[in-house]
Amino acid sequence: MLYHLLFPLSDTFGPLNVFRYLTFRSGGAVMTAWLVAFLLGPRVIAWLRSLQPAGQPIRDDIPETHFVKRGTPTMGGFLLLIAILISTLLWADLTNGFVWVSLMVTLGFGAVGFADDYLKVSRRNPKGLPGRLKLAALCAVALIAALWFVYLTRAPLATGLAVPVFKNALIPLGYAFVPFAMLVMVGASNAVNLTDGLDGLAIVPVMIVAACFALIAYLVGNTVFANYLQVRHIPGTGEMAVFCSAMVGAGLGFLWYNAHPAQVFMGDTGSLAMGGALGAVAVATKHELVLLITGGLFVVETLSVMIQVFWFKRTGKRIFLMAPIHHHFQKKGWHEQQIVIRFWIISLLLALAGLSTLKLR
Repeated sequence: MLYHLLFPLSDTFGPLNVFRYLTFRSGGAVMTAWLVAFLLGPRVIAWLRSLQPAGQPIRDDIPETHFVKRGTPTMGGFLLLIAILISTLLWADLTNGFVWVSLMVTLGFGAVGFADDYLKVSRRNPKGLPGRLKLAALCAVALIAALWFVYLTRAPLATGLAVPVFKNALIPLGYAFVPFAMLVMVGASNAVNLTDGLDGLAIVPVMIVAACFALIAYLVGNTVFANYLQVRHIPGTGEMAVFCSAMVGAGLGFLWYNAHPAQVFMGDTGSLAMGGALGAVAVATKHELVLLITGGLFVVETLSVMIQVFWFKRTGKRIFLMAPIHHHFQKKGWHEQQIVIRFWIISLLLALAGLSTLKLR
């Protein structure tokens, strides 16, 4: 909005020319999203407490240390959605289709998560939406987004899978690209959802990955940098840097209230939305495989659940003391803050490894 309102006036007032620069608008998006989340946080938390006096339902099979969290409200992802939406609408170029697709995925996945959280707190049942219904709703949103991305991207990139490290490698997926893109978005959303089990555990890795993709989007959307790095140039994706920056700012504001001991949980409202947003940006920038590296912590958390379930069904025994894997370390006696900070360090290292693929060509 500010881009459309103020940049045209730069001919008469030169300093307004800064609104043409993605770096300036991305910085503005970070600060705006942080400010919105920080200022609205107490009011949103008070509102959530009024809706759910007993807080989020706590499962009986989790580590005993979690029982002290009873009474903490969930659906804090609503705060993230507000901050991202306001900041993106203020600072992004609203004629850019990639921005609207990403917002649609974020809000759509957030709506599914909100319905799931609402059922949990209203029925006092930690199960929420039936799994199949939840998955179907996420897939419906992802299908629309995948088709929209194909429409916005020029062939052959529209339905191709770019392979990191190999500069000319492009795997033509054809019609299979749509289900693949859906898998990336839905898979990322559920991976973040599984990681969101300790205070601050999920939101910091989300910010780290979002910051990585803000840089990737900026480089991929710029012809000069894309040619220099020998990555696929995708016109229009540079604007995704503003959207990713809004995610970082919103995450910082939310972390103020989600840090241990958390005043609010993001719930499925936030975890599904943030994960879906990361998946959408990865699809838009054609760095889906890099998301597996930068978001490696989410991948490990998901694999720990899959391995645990598979092995238990086959043998009746467990590999981990409890899954996802952060609960395994809790069972081993690690303090919650130890786990969270160490997982943040791992996430940062994986993000750096993912970014290194931009230069390895």
